[in-house]
This record gives sequence, structure tokens and C-alpha cells, in this order.
Amino acid sequence: MRVLVVSDIHANYTAFEAVLDNAGDFEALWCLGDIVGYGPDPNACVELLSEQKNLVCVPGNHDIAAMGQMPTEAFNGDARLSMLWQQRVLSASSMDFLNTLQQVIEPHETVTLAHGSPRDPIWEYMINTLTARVNFLEFKTDFCFVGHTHVPSIFWYEEETDRVLLDIPNAGEPIELQGRVILNPGSVGQPRDRDPRAAYAIFDTETKIWEPHRVEYDIKSVQARIREANLPERHALRLEEGW
Repeated sequence: MRVLVVSDIHANYTAFEAVLDNAGDFEALWCLGDIVGYGPDPNACVELLSEQKNLVCVPGNHDIAAMGQMPTEAFNGDARLSMLWQQRVLSASSMDFLNTLQQVIEPHETVTLAHGSPRDPIWEYMINTLTARVNFLEFKTDFCFVGHTHVPSIFWYEEETDRVLLDIPNAGEPIELQGRVILNPGSVGQPRDRDPRAAYAIFDTETKIWEPHRVEYDIKSVQARIREANLPERHALRLEEGW
């Protein structure tokens, strides 16, 4: 089964649409959370996501906050302003969709999905091998797919040496997964690895091949909508540089 893996769409409809167009045919879509937050198109993104075939999705911290299940004080100033706006504009149907999401899911016998980490699905950032090492104890499948950091990354566990290795994959280079691995496809709507292109991955459940991808999209149009909505300027500027 060819699966499109996305994370951190962050209400960026233009980027999400570009990913769907670029991905080609896929049989399922697995989303690792943060559908809303930061961007100008929360309802459009929820609607487009909910229309995808064989969808499996976990919530992120912004999704939880948008439903009022987390205090906005947990976010920095700009993110808080954006979150308050998201809460005001989210439709009832969008809220209903977000409210159905489970924090940790095993959509396949080899894969666990979580937004931050299997240990702390909502808040923990998987940014180093120490954090990854602890989290390898928190899931039973071969692979765990996470988001939250907005940076494409792969953590490999070497059983023979009892080591965890961090790899930053190159877009367009297929990777055959072996052993136990934690993978992050990067962010669709707000990349933070100094590459402004939308990030996603394709995972083949039969061959166990992971293909990281990047695609360009019309950033200027998204920036214009952010400004029209009077959202923080920082959230418009960072899209150009990928930070």
C-alpha cells in the first residue's frame, strides 16, 4: 500500500494542495497532526484532509488548543494570537472532525503514529538521539512516525551496538527501512529546516521504503492571506525562509 504521510499542515491550504498534487496516486493518507494553527486556512485544510481516502489522523498541540482543551498560555505570544483567531473562525464541522482524533494510532502492524512522540503525543519534541532512545521503549511496532519539529529526520536504532543514530534525509532519495526506526516527514505548511518547500513522505507498507519529498508552492499568496486576516507578521515572513 502506497501511503502519503503528512504533518504540520498548519492551516496552509496552498501548501497542502501542492503536496496532494505532487504526491501522485496513493492508497491512504496518514496525518501526524497540527492541521490548524499559524496559517490562514484552517477550515479549508480540515475539509480537504477529511475528504482523503483511507485517512488516519492524530491531533497535534495546535489542534488540541483549537478545541479549547489546552490553555492558550501554553503558546508564545504570536502563536497565542494566531490560536485565538483559529478558535474564532473554526467551523462546527471542523471542530467535530478534530474532536474525533485519537492521540496515538497503529494504522498498520508495523507503524505507530503520534504527533510529538509516543511517550508524550502532544508536546514532546523529538530533536535528539537521547529523546529518541527513551521513546523507542514507548512503542511496539517497527516504525513510529512523528511530526511537531517541522524538520525531516530519521532516528535509527542499532540493536547490535545499542546506539541511536540521527539522519537528515535528502528529498527524492528512497530509504529502505530496517530494524526499528522513528521518522519525521517534516512540515507541509511551515517548514523549519531553512527549506521553504512543503515537505512530505511516501511510505510503502510492502517494501518498507520511505521516500522524503519537497514541493514548491505559492508562498506569496499565503502570506497575503495571513496579512488580510491580521495574523502575526512573523508567521508570514518565516514561510519565505523556512524557519
